[in-house]
Parts: sequence; structure tokens; C-alpha cells
Amino acid sequence: MRVLLATILLLNLSLSLSARQKVFDFNPRCQQAYDAIMQLRLNVGLQLLNEEKKDNPDNLIPYYLDNYADFFQLFFNEDPNFYSQRKKMRAERLELMAEGPGESPYYLYTQAAIKFQWALVKVKFGERWDAVWEIRRAYTAFRDNQKKYPSFVPNNMMVGALQTVFGTIPEGYKWITNILGLRGSIKQGMQNVQLAVDSNSPYAQLFREESYFYYCYLKLFIENKPEQVWQLINEKKLDTKNNYLYALMVAQLSMNNQKSQQGITALTERNRSAEYVDIAWENYLLGQLKLNRLDDDATAYLERFLARFKGRFFVKEALQKLSWGYYIKGNLDMANKYRAQILTRGGTDTDADKQALKEAKAGTWPNPLLLRVRLLSDGGFYSEALKLLQGKKAGDFSTSSDRLEYAYRLGRIYDEMNYDQNAISMYEVTARLGANRTEYFAARSCLQLGYIYEKRGDKANAQVWFQKCLDMEGHDYKNSLDQRAKAGILRLSGN
Repeated sequence: MRVLLATILLLNLSLSLSARQKVFDFNPRCQQAYDAIMQLRLNVGLQLLNEEKKDNPDNLIPYYLDNYADFFQLFFNEDPNFYSQRKKMRAERLELMAEGPGESPYYLYTQAAIKFQWALVKVKFGERWDAVWEIRRAYTAFRDNQKKYPSFVPNNMMVGALQTVFGTIPEGYKWITNILGLRGSIKQGMQNVQLAVDSNSPYAQLFREESYFYYCYLKLFIENKPEQVWQLINEKKLDTKNNYLYALMVAQLSMNNQKSQQGITALTERNRSAEYVDIAWENYLLGQLKLNRLDDDATAYLERFLARFKGRFFVKEALQKLSWGYYIKGNLDMANKYRAQILTRGGTDTDADKQALKEAKAGTWPNPLLLRVRLLSDGGFYSEALKLLQGKKAGDFSTSSDRLEYAYRLGRIYDEMNYDQNAISMYEVTARLGANRTEYFAARSCLQLGYIYEKRGDKANAQVWFQKCLDMEGHDYKNSLDQRAKAGILRLSGN
């Protein structure tokens, strides 16, 4: 009898333990929650996750998706108080994921994704060295999972994105990747991302919206193929009205690809339901896009960003653009007020913030005509910019810096209007006259010449100009321009 009772107790214990086995169940409710969070309808997504936790307490996917919700708020809004509250959740969620079944493709994947997201967050909060190690851990786990589960396509999405970025690390940061043993390849990385975008596997379809996000950024900023970005956005009919994340993405891509009108449309026509989380960064984007169109209300959006944003990234740049907005309106009191704040507010983590600080310290204002030309050209309003320069020549400008910028601005306008030969002439003049100056005009001219020759299939000349861009020292935007030039050289070599 005692043996029988012991056997029954062991059996009941075994069944009880089995019933409490953790699982990775990306069921329909979790999919709905994931979609809502990826649209930045965070409260809707979190409510669905809480329901799932209550009904299926052993399902780990809701806790994994909680990390997405924290990530978006921390990455975009950079609120240090929210960071202090939530940073403990990294370790708690990783411990939870480690309780899942080791034979699941989600076992390593969820842990790697959580580490990747926290790495990006740590960069925003100044924990750079921790972020670098976190990236290494994430990449290693993604690679291990890819080897173990080659048909689990989300691995390709994340491994590919990281491979592509590692392949273009500027020389100034190369020592970090060498120490950590991180190697990249644009060609191999983009092949992995493309596989995730094109695959019809159930896993790929589940993460499809996220794969589009990585694809668009890498295609524009690494491969310099904007036409393929807009092709995908149009062909896949990415919903910028109801997907706030896509609206922000299209706005930023537009801002960096001379399409201000398109970016303004994406942000002003989006669904403004209370379901969407408040992202202060939207005002930064809309303010810059509107400034490029010379809209009077551009300053109001930039002021709104600066009043509500809690972080350090882009603050000096926003103050610079705000001061420019008042400067071209002729309001020097307000222009000087905001320029003075550049000296004390925000960080210098980005090249744009560094350049803003340098200009503020110099204490000189841009030539007002060239500033308007720059803004219109940056926004894609080339005809309007060119009209402002009609009848002007280099000798009409009193300083060597203004004469150099005049040549560069003409080159950029001709380039974007596909007047290649005129663009080449102006870029070559700029590259020659500005080679030893601190302005970015000469280095950017070399980069653009590389793009033109690459487009023409003239790899030899493209290589020469990309290398000249890399060889120039001591200029503004050095890291970002070097990264693009290096990416160009790697593309030409097929890596």
C-alpha cells in the first residue's frame, strides 16, 4: 500500500510539474498584441498581453513582447525616470525566457532580441560600453540560433541587420569591433534581410512588419538605394495612417532623402487616436521637415519637441534648427536665445549635435540666402532653391566659406535634378577648394561623386572618390560620412 501511495504521489507531482512547463506560444492573441505594439498602440497591446498572462500564465511570449513596449518608449522618448523604473526588467525577462523549453527556436531568439533592444536603449542613456557588450551577446545568440534552426527566418532578419551595420563601422570605432570579434558584410547581411522580407514561411509572415522596418533603414543609410526603399513602401502599401511607427519611419527616411513633402504628409495625416503612445520625437521630425519647406510654424514644432523631450540626443541640433527658423524670419533676439542654449543643453553623441555645438561656439550666422537654399534643397524643393541662386556667382559672396558652400549647394541641386555633368563640375571644385577645411562640403562632395560614378557603373572612379572622402580629416560629420563612403567601397568590391 505504501509503495502504491508513493507511486501515486510521484505521478501527481510529475503531472503537476508537466502542467506548469513554460512555453513559447505565439498564439493569435499574442500576434494581435505584437501588431498593436509595432503600430505604437502600446496600451492596446499591453492589455491583450495581460489577458494572455491571466489565461495562460505559463506562456512566455507576453513577457517577451512587454520588452518591445518598454523599448519603444525608452528609445524614442529617452525619459531617465522611466529608464530607472524599467531597467530591472531586462534581467527579469531574460530569466523568464531561460525557463522556456530549450528545444524551441524562441528560446535563444527571445533572449537575443531582449539584449539587442536593451543595447540600443543603453546607447541612448550613455552606457556605451555596456551597450557594445550587449550587442555582442545578442549577435552571438542570434548566430547560434541561426545554426541550430536555419528555417527560423527571424534569425536571418536580425543576423542580417547586424552583419550589415558591422560591415560599415567607421575607422574611429573599428577597435571596438576588433576587440569583440565582430565582423560584418553588407552583401551577406542584406541577403539575410532580403530573405526575411521575401520568405513566405509562417515565422517570416509573423515578423514581416518588423523586417520591412530593418530593410528600409539599411537600404537607405547603408546601401544608398532609396529607389528600392520607396518601391517597397509603395508595393507593400505600408500603412502610415494607422501604423504610427511606419509614419515616423517614413518621415525620417523622407527627411534624409530630400522628400520633406512626403514626410509632412505621413505625419499630419496619421491616425491620432488616443490609443497611440505619445512620441515627442515626432515634433522634432515635423519641425525639421517644415523648416525645409520654410513654413512659418516650423519653429512651433521644434519648441514643442524641446519642451517635452526628456533625453539628450538631437537636442543641440533641434536648438540649431530652431535658431535658424527665427534667424530667417529676421527675429535675431529669439535666434540668439536658442543658439545660447546649444552650449548647455543636450549631448554630442551624434555628428549633427556636434556640428550644432561647433557653430554655436563660433558665434557666426550662416549666409541667409545660402541657408534658405540649403533648407529648400534638403527638403527636395530644388526648383525653388535654384531660383534663389539665379544670377549669383561665387564672387558675390564675401567669405571663402560662403563661396565654398555656394559651389556645394549648386552641385547638390544639380545632382538631385539629374544634371550629372553640372553636378560633377561643382563637386570637383568644392572637393579641391575645401580639401583642407573643417566644413563638410568637400568630403560630402567626394561622397556624392562616388555615388554618381557608382550609378554610372564606373567603379574605378567611384572607388577613387569614396576613398578621397575617407582620407579627408578634421571635418564636420566625419563619422557618418566615413561610414557611407566605406559602405560604397564595400558595395563596389561585392562585400
